[in-house]
Amino acid sequence: MPHTREKQIAIEAVTQAASLCQMVRAEMVQVDSVAKTDRSPVTVADLGAQALLCHRLSADFPEDAIVGEEDSQPLLGVENTLRLAQVVHYVQRLLPDATPANVCDWIDRGRGKTTGRFWTLDPIDGTKGFMRGEQYAIALSLIVEGQVRVAALACPALPESMSGHAGGVGTLFVATRGEGAMMARLGARHFVPIHVATESHQFRLVESTEAGHGNWHLQEAVARAVNLARPPLRMDSQAKYGVVARGEAALYLRFPSPQSLDYREKIWDHAAGTLIVEEAGGCVTDMQGQALCFAYGHELRRNHGIITSNGVLHDAVLRALAGTDV
Repeated sequence: MPHTREKQIAIEAVTQAASLCQMVRAEMVQVDSVAKTDRSPVTVADLGAQALLCHRLSADFPEDAIVGEEDSQPLLGVENTLRLAQVVHYVQRLLPDATPANVCDWIDRGRGKTTGRFWTLDPIDGTKGFMRGEQYAIALSLIVEGQVRVAALACPALPESMSGHAGGVGTLFVATRGEGAMMARLGARHFVPIHVATESHQFRLVESTEAGHGNWHLQEAVARAVNLARPPLRMDSQAKYGVVARGEAALYLRFPSPQSLDYREKIWDHAAGTLIVEEAGGCVTDMQGQALCFAYGHELRRNHGIITSNGVLHDAVLRALAGTDV
């Protein structure tokens, strides 16, 4: 099957990176998160996770470019000696032979350019959720000729079911284009197919916890226009794509904030989630109904805003947006 090896490596890579993030959150964030003012736990987790992801991708696919969110700059210089030691400490717990030089080199392998075939990654999507002990994700995807072909999304704090009736905490989503989407408990081997919501009682909006990450007023007006009466579900990170893909929400809207209407989304914040929703039977476009294009640098330069739906609601959302000034 196409991209079978890439999918397996992606699963293993995000699972390993999730282990590092869980260790950092348990040992650094939960100890004194209230006192932290310099984002040091998040920096340690971001950089450590990116080092692991880039190390694995470079080992298995040395010809592929990697486009990541981070670089080693926060670890350079005498003033960052402690932070470098912390990052290396956590990486060594998973790769015992890692050295400071190795770790910085691995992180900087994520400074690649978008090409015909490349990987994009976000080592911690949902920084504030990570710090609050809520939702965050490790996102990894393979992009070929501007189209996402493989996606893996580890959500260490996401229950297997939002109903809370069964299952544990920690979910891994994976998809390969043309082969459907699946999920498993994080660290488990048994994957089950997932599908978007098709019954109206399942229809619900999910949006970012952070008001500045969108236009809540317009998003909720659109949700009402398409008859989503239930209060919105709010969470950080691409976990939102996961709950749409497995049918616990039917709509995720991310419209530009009124304070930054020219903002363009970063590719690593949406690539993995987009494929997972599409392969679960849903639809992802921008506010004009155009497919997301990942071929033009680090930003979705040709797209404005994002609509993620179960497919059934998509045309109604576009109609509700017609005539607005965004």
